[in-house]
Amino acid sequence: MIRPVHGGNLAWAATLAGCPASAILDFSASISPLGPPESALNAIQAHLSSLTAYPDPDYGDLRTALGETLNVDRDWILPGNGSAELLTWAAWDLSKLEATYLVTPAFGDYWRALSAFGAQVLKCPLELTTCTIVKNGQDAHSTRNEFSCGTGKMPVPKQIEHGATSQLELTSLDAGAGNELVTDDLSLSNRSLVSPSLRLPVPLALDAPSRRGLLLNNPHNPTGLLFAREAILPYVKQLGMVVVDEAFMDFLPPSEQETLIDAVEEFPNLVILRSLTKFYSLPGLRLGCAIAHPDILRRWQLLRDPWPVNALAAAAAAAAVRDAAFERQTWDWLPVARRELFEGLANLPGLQPFAGAANFLLVESSMSVSSIQKSLLERHRILIRDCLSFPELSDRFFRVAVRSRADNLRLIAGLGEVIH
Repeated sequence: MIRPVHGGNLAWAATLAGCPASAILDFSASISPLGPPESALNAIQAHLSSLTAYPDPDYGDLRTALGETLNVDRDWILPGNGSAELLTWAAWDLSKLEATYLVTPAFGDYWRALSAFGAQVLKCPLELTTCTIVKNGQDAHSTRNEFSCGTGKMPVPKQIEHGATSQLELTSLDAGAGNELVTDDLSLSNRSLVSPSLRLPVPLALDAPSRRGLLLNNPHNPTGLLFAREAILPYVKQLGMVVVDEAFMDFLPPSEQETLIDAVEEFPNLVILRSLTKFYSLPGLRLGCAIAHPDILRRWQLLRDPWPVNALAAAAAAAAVRDAAFERQTWDWLPVARRELFEGLANLPGLQPFAGAANFLLVESSMSVSSIQKSLLERHRILIRDCLSFPELSDRFFRVAVRSRADNLRLIAGLGEVIH
């Protein structure tokens, strides 16, 4: 079978491990181990009779429930068949601009969506810097312990052309002597073990910025870094369109979130994407939503399938987002479980995890990750997410979800055996 691009491909892992897919312990997909919530399962059961009718194309109850949860008027919300469907429509809008800035390493689906419409992409890479860490009570040097953008002087974004789009003049982006690209002095939120020095690696001093767009996720995948909302707003004010994928934002309690949802009413060029599958452990139902100006959402609605969310998914989502007890359980569980997993990984020779704000950890390895992944599957039936789909990271990085304490300990023990 072909090596998967995304995590969660249990059929591929089972073939390699020589066991049923149900026997695989999956750390490759960043799905909460606490769900699905009983409220969502009960809603599915209660709405089985609705399968004989088409879903409400307006998704009134679901949009009302999402509006209550996200504190935004329901007219500014569009449910979708996972955030991936809505990303496709956002990329369609971005492709109409001269170019789109993409913070890299970037989630592979961004490339798919932008390429589908011939969008021109300008890569804005996060720099890998050096620092000293404390490991097993001793100083240890890591070449990639944190991502940052150094002094704030950005390199020329790398141009990638897709399809028959117009040529973009890069002369205004020349980072030669006396013409550096300088970003605002913006920082990360420092409330979730992330570096307070990170700046968004996207140029602001541009000619005609309204003809360019920006696509990024926050918290960032695969690093787990959390950008402060103040780091993104200057771009919203200048660029033609900004799409922020907040697929992992709900893993942070409201007081620690850096969401831009409350800014959509002020900025008609801002689109927020949210996933409802990771936090609530419902990836098989395909649930997501976009928050944006109603004019954008009405245009998308006219172009897409009139019933992208099935009736059971709509009912489950409406129940799940109203489940305050499940939210609190997740917010209480994650910081403790993530810290324990981080410390366990950091204590293994040759591994250096990155602190992050989401329900996953990026890990640098001194060994080939393909070799580690294969050994873990064959000897322990554990699947980790290699980072081969992120060209900037190569075969020396992997990503793991934060799971239950027992599962995390099993991963640490398995890794300890295969890397010795």
